[in-house]
Amino acid sequence: TNFHALFWADKVASLSREEPQDIYWLAQCLYLTAQYHRAAHALRSRKLDKLYEACRYLAARCHYAAKEHQQALDILDMEEPINKRLFEKYLKDESGLKDSATDWEMSQSSIKSSICLLRGKIYDALDNRTLATYSYKEALKLDVYCFEAFDLLTSHHMLTAQEEKELLESLPLNKQCTEEEQELLHFLFENKLKKYNKPSETLIPESVNGLQENLDVVVSLAERHYYNCDFKMCYKRTSLVMEKDPFHANCLPVHIGTLVELNKANELFYLSHKLVDLYPNNPVSWFAVGCYYLMVGHKNEHARRYLSKATTLERTYGPAWIAYGHSFAVESEHDQAMAAYFTAAQLMKGCHLPMLYIGLEYGLTNNSKLAERFFSQALSIAPEDPFVMHEVGVVAFQNGDWKTAEKWFLDALEKIKAIGNELANRSSVFNPIRKYEEALEYHRQALVLIPQNASTYSAIGYIHSLMGNFESAIDYFHTALGLRRDDTFSVTMLGHCIEMYIGDSEAYIGTEIKDKLRCYDFDVHTMKTLKNIISPAWDFREFDIERQTLDESGIVTLEASHQRTNTDTSRPLEETFEIEMNESDMMLETSMSDHST
Repeated sequence: TNFHALFWADKVASLSREEPQDIYWLAQCLYLTAQYHRAAHALRSRKLDKLYEACRYLAARCHYAAKEHQQALDILDMEEPINKRLFEKYLKDESGLKDSATDWEMSQSSIKSSICLLRGKIYDALDNRTLATYSYKEALKLDVYCFEAFDLLTSHHMLTAQEEKELLESLPLNKQCTEEEQELLHFLFENKLKKYNKPSETLIPESVNGLQENLDVVVSLAERHYYNCDFKMCYKRTSLVMEKDPFHANCLPVHIGTLVELNKANELFYLSHKLVDLYPNNPVSWFAVGCYYLMVGHKNEHARRYLSKATTLERTYGPAWIAYGHSFAVESEHDQAMAAYFTAAQLMKGCHLPMLYIGLEYGLTNNSKLAERFFSQALSIAPEDPFVMHEVGVVAFQNGDWKTAEKWFLDALEKIKAIGNELANRSSVFNPIRKYEEALEYHRQALVLIPQNASTYSAIGYIHSLMGNFESAIDYFHTALGLRRDDTFSVTMLGHCIEMYIGDSEAYIGTEIKDKLRCYDFDVHTMKTLKNIISPAWDFREFDIERQTLDESGIVTLEASHQRTNTDTSRPLEETFEIEMNESDMMLETSMSDHST
């Protein structure tokens, strides 16, 4: 164990009269036993950090592990003494020692790469992402096998697609690798970089064909499925990985995201509890718990508590910041949501999701210009993402550009057929251009994919009302209210449709029609709202549970106030309804956007 090694390293250092190499290994053992300050003191008290790169790196690493970031950076940036080379030459001449790096079985490029990597981690901890990114790139160029630097750049989404491409081309693979190694490294790096590419574009060279079943390669493929919105295939692949390695570090964030997308709450509950029990200091554990509480609904405060713990453990953990923003967005707390999304955008420059969600929040606050700007940025990062296309189409729809909106919705529909909300929005754009039958067809498709969707029933009712089918419209609006009682649009439109339905009937409503309206079991709130909306003096008390029995004839006379007094100056009933329909367009779109968000 490390304590055994520490015991013997201490004795060897004393027997060799504190040879620099033996002190270095003693400090290494102290570091591995988490005695960071003792290790740093062992090196710095003997001035070894000023004479040897390896000792300087280890001393700085000790302070970094102790979360003394500025002190660690000061050690790394310390100027080398002028007499260092003279001192090393003297040691060689007197003792016949070899170069320290060679003697300690470490190459100079490896040590310099490790120093750059550590410097990047320190800058990351100090929230200086620009210098952190530069340091990681330098570490990778000094040693192309320094995968940790590459992983930090890619897993934290620190580079845009263009920057990733430039980095891959700038790596000196031909100088540091053999031909076979070049092919291997190029495949591994490229496979991890192009997460927005289609999964079918993954080609494994024959020389590394054995990597086809490698878990890291499978996770990279699953990530491509995720970003291409094929969540079922992504779940299939991540589940296979989790069976072989239940706590695969790279797979966990993708798997958790897929469970959320597929609404697998029970599975996420089980996984999150296992992670918290086994890895309480890993941010992904608390991220999983926070995602679970977001899924179950009405637990946003709990979700924020656990997501905050994840960001406390690792401030640069972008997925937790995005989920933290979601916890505010579902409560319509737009400012707090955007603050979290902006933090995620700073941390994840190469990911389109923060830009997408910032655009959504601006759209919900009726700031379509800023929303469009952020959607454009998201589209530049992920040009094939159907969700971004959908939101660009929504902005065009809000601006009255029906043709552009139709184009974006069609493009999104081409990318993914299995999203019911997209079909619903695709059909909404046909309303202003009077393609009612086509709109109804898309809504029916949406209902097949996502049954019992209140927004879809409401939209179908709206189209029937535009077509003059008020009886069918009433049925659909009532169904929508049965699924979501607080749907303001459905309540408003139901009132208008009932008014028009009465207006189309005779002055006296027969038993058959009255029974049809009475069969709707409206709650008290809906009844009050309808009473305020409908212009005729409709006696809703007749529909109360305690209402009196109707006359035997079943005929009820409408009050005279149903007739409009100023017929010369008032608009025709059809024109009035058409104006109300136009005013309701925005309500329908807002209702559907809120539900989809």
